[in-house]
Amino acid sequence: MRALSVHADLIVFISRFWQTTCTALRAGDEGFVIDSPIYPDELEALPSVLEQADFPVSGLLATHADWDHLLGRIAFPEASLGCGESTVRRLGAEPGQAQRELREFDDEHYVDDRPPLALAGIQSLPVPGKLSLGPDERGHELELHLADGHTPDGTAFYVPWLNVLVCGDYLSPVEIPWLSPGGSVDAYLATLERLGELVERAETIVPGHGRPQGRAESLRLLGEDATYLRALQSAGAEAELPEGRRTKAQRRIHAENVERVRAAD
Repeated sequence: MRALSVHADLIVFISRFWQTTCTALRAGDEGFVIDSPIYPDELEALPSVLEQADFPVSGLLATHADWDHLLGRIAFPEASLGCGESTVRRLGAEPGQAQRELREFDDEHYVDDRPPLALAGIQSLPVPGKLSLGPDERGHELELHLADGHTPDGTAFYVPWLNVLVCGDYLSPVEIPWLSPGGSVDAYLATLERLGELVERAETIVPGHGRPQGRAESLRLLGEDATYLRALQSAGAEAELPEGRRTKAQRRIHAENVERVRAAD
């Protein structure tokens, strides 16, 4: 796991699997951890690294309900977990799904030392909305924005006092747009349009997978992703993948996307 100090009050951890990101945010005496790394040793290291960096953990946040973004509860079992309303609805409609998929991952990758994932008592957060951090007089409020399309749920978190956007599984430099079950091209394109406005305000964009990017690079990725999705609608399997994201793994994702679009027609 790599740790990148993006700002004095923001650290991004990048898991060695899927380059899944975890963002630690500090506002005075309060702090939140958004999403999570994957492997047990990464989760075990997270509290000590943040303690050494003097980063408090007041609570956890997740951008969406895919299992690889929910593992903060393993690192911080006593911390509250907040999610956007759509994510809470999805978790309620899919009881035990995240835990089952986590067990399948662990079985496939020979992981045998992971504590159980507890997801009871999740706090539902209004989206769009705001979440206050630290003393009110400092004006530290996270902005919550709808980010569905990759999945049927999703929340992007904008940090206005740091000009940082944590956008979940969008704008990735290593992964093409991925239509998971319940996702759709139209919803994904609508999210890209919303994210475009936030990217214009941000200096740093933290995707769900891959290193943080600057504004110009993220706008380029956004344009490529929108072009790919429109081509997916019109050309299906013949749609060209974005340059730099044409690996064998991304072609498998493309094949899944083609089947998803066909099933929706």
